[in-house]
Amino acid sequence: MAISAIRQFNYSIVIPAFNESARIPATLHAVADCVRKRGWAAEIIVVDDGSSDRTAEAVRAFAAGAPEVRLIQNGSNRGKGYSVRSGILQALGEVVMFTDADLSAPIEEAEGLFAAIRQGADIAIGSRWLERTRQTIRQPLYRQFFGRCFNAVTRAVMGLPFADTQCGFKAFTRAAAQTIFHLQTIERWGFDPEILFIARKRGYRIAEVPVSWAHDERSRISYLRDGVRMLEDIAIVRWNALAGRYGREVEDMSHAGAPR
Repeated sequence: MAISAIRQFNYSIVIPAFNESARIPATLHAVADCVRKRGWAAEIIVVDDGSSDRTAEAVRAFAAGAPEVRLIQNGSNRGKGYSVRSGILQALGEVVMFTDADLSAPIEEAEGLFAAIRQGADIAIGSRWLERTRQTIRQPLYRQFFGRCFNAVTRAVMGLPFADTQCGFKAFTRAAAQTIFHLQTIERWGFDPEILFIARKRGYRIAEVPVSWAHDERSRISYLRDGVRMLEDIAIVRWNALAGRYGREVEDMSHAGAPR
């Protein structure tokens, strides 16, 4: 793909989706409306993670009237981490971000992430905990408890200094994204700490940005089941680090098109 085509987009917005046919049309409408109102030169990428419902059909129907929207389909259900990585590595924007399909953080909050990158950060991560008053609908207490416990363990074991590692609202310069996501190994829920660990190990500048956020009761994460898996993922990340997995050289893809 020609470099001139790559330069068409300043931003890429990646949305991983699994069985989201009920809410993906409204999500795409909100994102596309924000992109147009703010004049962002942006593409919107939905990564369908092997959905068994009509998620892909809903995205195609919306994209028919919205050329900035494109669909990527995984051959089977691979996990959120895999889907985010696939979308970001095929993104064409100079700044790439991902957001959850439920838009718990309104897409308008992306401007705060973009501003942090304009000010010199390589990576900007949304945080639900820097300004708690911005949580318009809070999680139930048990979810807050387990979430904060997991974050505390993650910070302690992996040396991450961030108030919120798990918020699904993060942006990267193209160069940082191409390096980090080529090194990512975790494919399910525990990928967020891994990409932050890689970013710090590679010396990238990370800004944590407070965002408005509303809990969605339809969240599929189970803090008991998925929490155990995330702890396993933390162990994998530590092992990868000891094995030198994150220190190897990565092909410079910062000016390349979608992977062949």
